[in-house]
Amino acid sequence: MTKRTLSIHSENILPIIKKWLYSERDIFLRELVSNSQDAIVKLKTLVANGKAYLEENPDFRIDITLDTEAKTLTIADNGIGMTADEVEKYICQVAFSGAEEFVQHYKTGGDESQIIGHFGLGFYSAFMVSSKVELLTLSHEMGSQAVQWSSDGSIEYELQPAGKEGRGTTVTLHVNDEEFLDPEHITAVLNKYCRYLPYAITFNGSRVNPTLPLWTKRSHDTTDEEVRAFYHELYPAHPDPILWVQLNIDHPFHLQGILYFPKIHSHFDFQKQELKLFSNRVFVTDRVKDLFPDFLTMMEGAIDSPDIPLNVSRSFLQMDKTVRQLGKHIIKKVCDKLSSLHNLERDRFISIWNDLEMVVKLGLLSDDTFFERSREFFLFKTLEGTYVNLSDFKEKETVYYTGDDTTSHLAALYKKAHPTIIVARSPLDMAVLSRLENKLSLNFSRIDSALHDALLDPSKEKTLLSQDGKNEAQLIADFVKSALQEDDLAVEAKSLSADSIPAFLQLDEGARRLRDYFRAQENEGGPSLPLKKTLILNTSHPLVDKLLTLKSKDRPLSEKLARHIYHLSLFTQKEMDKSRLQPFLDEWNDLLLNLSTYI
Repeated sequence: MTKRTLSIHSENILPIIKKWLYSERDIFLRELVSNSQDAIVKLKTLVANGKAYLEENPDFRIDITLDTEAKTLTIADNGIGMTADEVEKYICQVAFSGAEEFVQHYKTGGDESQIIGHFGLGFYSAFMVSSKVELLTLSHEMGSQAVQWSSDGSIEYELQPAGKEGRGTTVTLHVNDEEFLDPEHITAVLNKYCRYLPYAITFNGSRVNPTLPLWTKRSHDTTDEEVRAFYHELYPAHPDPILWVQLNIDHPFHLQGILYFPKIHSHFDFQKQELKLFSNRVFVTDRVKDLFPDFLTMMEGAIDSPDIPLNVSRSFLQMDKTVRQLGKHIIKKVCDKLSSLHNLERDRFISIWNDLEMVVKLGLLSDDTFFERSREFFLFKTLEGTYVNLSDFKEKETVYYTGDDTTSHLAALYKKAHPTIIVARSPLDMAVLSRLENKLSLNFSRIDSALHDALLDPSKEKTLLSQDGKNEAQLIADFVKSALQEDDLAVEAKSLSADSIPAFLQLDEGARRLRDYFRAQENEGGPSLPLKKTLILNTSHPLVDKLLTLKSKDRPLSEKLARHIYHLSLFTQKEMDKSRLQPFLDEWNDLLLNLSTYI
């Protein structure tokens, strides 16, 4: 086997960097300012290690100047500077990172941890918008000679001695793109990428980064007003957030940030990602899908971590063990916040539950860890308008719920009977209830799926027997069954405690859920699945009570009334096919006309 060495043609590398490495051309300014930031950090680290000496209280700064007439953009810092040999080493060797080498030499956990650069490519991004780049630099070392480097983006460059006052580096771009000769555009780029860097940055004399990011402060050192103000700094047009979680992690990775639960509104886009990712305070991206589980992608705010792996252009996340650990830790922090708020400020938690519940339900459905923690703070609203915890229900208990307005007429009956009836009306609720049944051995039953004992009034039961041994309730049920001629429909007559409704349909819970699931998948109707239905007639209602009396006087009319009672139940519970709606209205009108003859 023969070992050989790959050959790389440098003349082919630079065009790739200029055209294909970076997703956005604006990034060149971020890279150059980051280099200046690193130069300052390096010098401070040397001073801290006794390897360099500075004047007392040095004013570290990065000054950016745009000259539209000369068509130049200049980035100047008073950092570490370079000698001629260092220029040859760090500038003239493509993909050799001076920052990475420096960190390896000075690993103390101090200022050097703030170094941004890693790949040794950022400087060459300047050629994306420039026909020529000049670099003037003077090392911090005593007696150093300033040097000037220049190149037109080819593999050739010039390096010569020069004159310069004061240590540091000045990079001058001869801009060949009109977009980057616009002061407003340069300001916008600096605000996007560099507004939170620690050392003063000016553009044409105006400060770019006047404030430090709030995530650098501990949560106990910040006020609610400061946290809200920082949110509006990130999202000026958004309403106040409902809740936030401050992150400050040192192990097993370094991470700081503030996560906000935004205010949910009718046009809110749960899929839109607006959380901002920073690396050592430099903005990287707001595309952080891999960092968060799907149910938390709607969260807003900022996260800063030097440990998050980025691609070569430092524009995108790269999935690895660290990213997965970060995602798990963020879930834990969110759960801690929700649990703490629920336990310590329950009234406030209830007040914001409408904005939280969608996220909590999505998390309960999609993440096992979140599911277990959410049992501490998951709430159900009841018909009474109060809230109960998931933990209030016992294992194998049957919990009754009401859905949308298909059961609103029954809800009033249940409310009077005072059992705990929860409200489950969101599109996610059926999936949530099914998961809770599978994981916690609970049973959830919609109020029209069973006849609760609390709804019955035994004192009103029609127990008088006829000659053939049937009581009046059985006779009413038999008559209605014969009038309807629905083979798949069972009919029962019961004396309910209230007379507000003449009847309702009792629908098998499991079959109804399965049918509704397929309907939702098909969007239109879905397959025709068998559904066990029972018409419960309320003998306490005057219309039902008088059915047999009307039958003895006018059988056809009493049959019309029986059919209308059934169809009314179908209509109110949204079980009526659309094609039957107009015949139902015609039937109603005809019935009223027939009944008017008895007035």
